[in-house]
Amino acid sequence: MKVLITGATGLVGKELVSLLLKNGIHINYLTTSKSKIQNSQNYKGFYWNPRCGIIDKYCIDGVDAVIHLAGASVAKRWTKAYKQEIIESRVLSTNMLFSLLKNEENNVKQFIAASGVGIYPDSIDAVYTEQDTVIDNSFLGCVVDKWERAVDQIKRLNIKVSKVRTGIVLSANGGALTEMVKPVNLCVGSALGNGKQMQSWIHIQDLINIYTFILQHDLEGVYNAVAPYTVTNNSLMKTISKTLNKPYFMPNVPKFMLRLILGEMHTILLSSQNVSTRKIIGEGYQFEHLSLEKALKDILHK
Repeated sequence: MKVLITGATGLVGKELVSLLLKNGIHINYLTTSKSKIQNSQNYKGFYWNPRCGIIDKYCIDGVDAVIHLAGASVAKRWTKAYKQEIIESRVLSTNMLFSLLKNEENNVKQFIAASGVGIYPDSIDAVYTEQDTVIDNSFLGCVVDKWERAVDQIKRLNIKVSKVRTGIVLSANGGALTEMVKPVNLCVGSALGNGKQMQSWIHIQDLINIYTFILQHDLEGVYNAVAPYTVTNNSLMKTISKTLNKPYFMPNVPKFMLRLILGEMHTILLSSQNVSTRKIIGEGYQFEHLSLEKALKDILHK
């Protein structure tokens, strides 16, 4: 099997590439940096620039499936210009892949795209499944909605489409956990806002396993990629402190301070989504990391 991956050099992409190669899957990958292009028998890089409408059409030669992970990070201050980049990096890149698959001869049968649980409305009480269709009225909800609509075009090409709605990814190599650990290591770890917001998390190993599971079992449709046991922000921060053997006594960081420091982006930290993962479990996927405490020990004590 050969897979084309976008975002292959990112946090999730690097780990996924490693796992797929171990499983004997050959990889083509797209990169916007010509210096990151490598060529070996089972790992080949191709240049693209969605903003300029440039893509190397040979990237889909012999490819059976596409895994689309590319998109600008949402963890940067949301200026007007950067908000546009967040949207365009997802929509333009997806549109470019659609055009390529539509206009060039190929054997692609499956398209697996990253997505986010930010599409679900902010709620302390609701438990969201893949069948919920109400979209959060926040900027992030808008981003994910536009992203998924762009991905849905691929279905018109008689290609199976899967969307992987991901929660907070726990990894030692970057992402949200790295930022959460910083104040804890300074002994000033505390909950954000009222600390009651529900946070759906996933160990990066389970996330890449889910992508591989969807690929190998030829699944289609929407799948939530979160651990089965969602926690509150207070519980998450408290468990990080406990895992690192640091004190946890500081008062909560108030909403106004987060807004002052982060601008509109602070809504990510205060948004509450309790997301169900029963669907992927029902397909037969077995989580390696069910307990937050054990997941954090695995990551932070390596």
